[in-house]
Formats: sequence, structure tokens, C-alpha cells
Amino acid sequence: MQKILDNFQYILTPPGMGVHTVHTAKEIREKFHQSFYHTVDLEEVKKKWSDSIVNLPQQKEVFIFGIPSDTGGGIQRGANWGPLFLRETIQYSPDVFDIGDVKTIPHLLDDKYLNEETLKICRDENYDGKELPVSPLSIAYETAKILFDSNKKILSLGGDHSVSYPLVKAWLETKKKQGTKVAIIHFDAHTDLMDKRLGIDICFASWAYHMIDLLEKPSHLMQFGIRSSGQDKSFWESKLGVQQYWAQDFRAQGIEKIIDETLNYLKKESIEEVYISFDIDFLDAKYASSTGTPEDNGPSPHEAIALIDAISENLKVTGADLVEVAPFVRSYKTKMESPEPDTTLISSGLILNKLLASLK
Repeated sequence: MQKILDNFQYILTPPGMGVHTVHTAKEIREKFHQSFYHTVDLEEVKKKWSDSIVNLPQQKEVFIFGIPSDTGGGIQRGANWGPLFLRETIQYSPDVFDIGDVKTIPHLLDDKYLNEETLKICRDENYDGKELPVSPLSIAYETAKILFDSNKKILSLGGDHSVSYPLVKAWLETKKKQGTKVAIIHFDAHTDLMDKRLGIDICFASWAYHMIDLLEKPSHLMQFGIRSSGQDKSFWESKLGVQQYWAQDFRAQGIEKIIDETLNYLKKESIEEVYISFDIDFLDAKYASSTGTPEDNGPSPHEAIALIDAISENLKVTGADLVEVAPFVRSYKTKMESPEPDTTLISSGLILNKLLASLK
């Protein structure tokens, strides 16, 4: 365990420092550090964080974990700033431990895409040559696997939706080893069910597809809020066997019926634990447009919270993430009466704290 904790000192950073920058968002970072560590001096912050990692509190059950990477995103970047801004919205409590951020090299995605020379150069530059993962998704997987194997719960802050790939993969592997029956609850305007995008198999558009083979049944992937897809609902459900509730189903059926059907199915399947992955573009663009691909005609925060509440009251939520918040993005959908990023951050804060409560 001590070796693992020592390695965390290399591959992770203090909360809010995963994006390597000097001036951008400096005021936001200092405001958070002042409230969290009672200092803005970076060396003091690093020392306090380092001490907390060395003495990793075994009694803590819920861990906050930031993955400030948007290399796996689409055309519009900016979700790498999500973890820093989202932390300002978290209602921290004594039983929650913030383990920090992935130490992100912004040009990288996953180590499997790197040759040996690049791996060596990055390890020499960042880890004194130690053979540790260097790409954000690879670091996220190693960290999540350690925490899940130690029976910890994780609330992760993204990052684009590719960050869910290592998190959910690690969670599913741990739960399979424990013999636990599980399901994935996926909130999103998009299916993320491509096998690859432009030849890349791990990205924001494909992470969910690659979780299907790790589930006991494809239908244990339940998707909510879909409304932007090259195929219709029947195509995805018949081809891949997943379950979907599109945004139009929310309007046609109402949230209560969707909740009842969801809980009845999970109960029938004897599901014990769930992982919730929440893409902020699940929400209608009027509630969240500071994101890479905002979509109109979506559900409201109230509907999302009602569904999360119902699930957490009936099943154990042992992992969750909130992704695709891009605070510096100003969408063409943004209206003057809905200033951004404030509207998105308010909506994100509501969802994030609901997810945090669901893990306890």
C-alpha cells in the first residue's frame, strides 16, 4: 500500500491543479485553495495535499477524483477546466476525501496509443523515469482500480466523456470479481455507442459501447435523455441490446412512469449496485450550454434529480461521474437572459451534490 501511495504523489496533483497553467483561471484556483487549504501558496498546497495522501484516511468511504482531460472530446474542447470550476460547487463534508486530479499531459489520451520512446520521455520528464502511466485515461484507470478494489466509492469530475471509460471499466472489473450484480445508468443527449470515431476506439463517442461486453447483459446499460443520434431508438436497442429512454419519452410518459419502469427492471434483474455517468448535455441547453455539444429539447435538472433520488433510495450507488462541463465555452445556444457559465455551473452543482449524496 505504501508503494501505491508513493506513486500517487507522481501521477496525481492537488485538487484543482490537474491543468498545467500559470495564469488562466488563477483566481478560481486560488479561491478554491484558500477555502480548502487556507492558503494560496502553491508549495503549501502541495505539502498539505501530499501529507493527506501519505496518510490516506482508511475510514473515508467516498472519494472526489478530478480528471481534467478533454483530448478524447469532440470538435469543441474546454471540458479540461471542469474539475476546477466544479469543485467550487461541491458541498464537502467530513466523510468525503478529495484525492486530487490526474496529472494531465494535455496532448495525450491513453498509453496504448503511445510508442515506447514517447512513454520514456514522458516518464523521464514527469516521474524521474519511474514506470508509471503517463496519459490521463491510463492514470485514471490505475487510480480508480486501487480505490474500487479497496471498497471506496468515487465521484469523478470530468473532463470529456472519454474519462468514463477507465472509471467504469475499473468499477465493472472490481464488481465482477466481487460477484456483484450491477448496471450502468447513463444520462446523456447522445448514445456514445460508436465502436470507434475516425479510427480512435476510446473517446467521448465510444466509451459506452465498450462497456457492453463487460456487463452481464447489454440491457444493464440504461441510457436516459437521448435526442441527438444518427439512428433511432429501435436501432440501438435491437442492434446492441441496450435500454434507452429518449428525451421525447420524458415528455410523452412523464418522469414518474420512467422512474417506475426503471426501478421495476432493476429489481427484476436483481441489480445490487449501479454506476451513474452524467453528461451535462443531458439537460436542455437552456440549463447547460457551456458544454461541447449542447442540445435543445432536453429534460430539466428536476427530472434528473428525481431519477437519481429514486435510484439511490432503492439501490447502492458505488460510483459516479459528471462530465463535459466546459466553463470557458460560450455556445451559440446561449441566450442573453441565461448568462454562462453561471447557468451551467448552477445546474452542474445541483446534479453534482445529488450524486455525492447518492454515494453516502
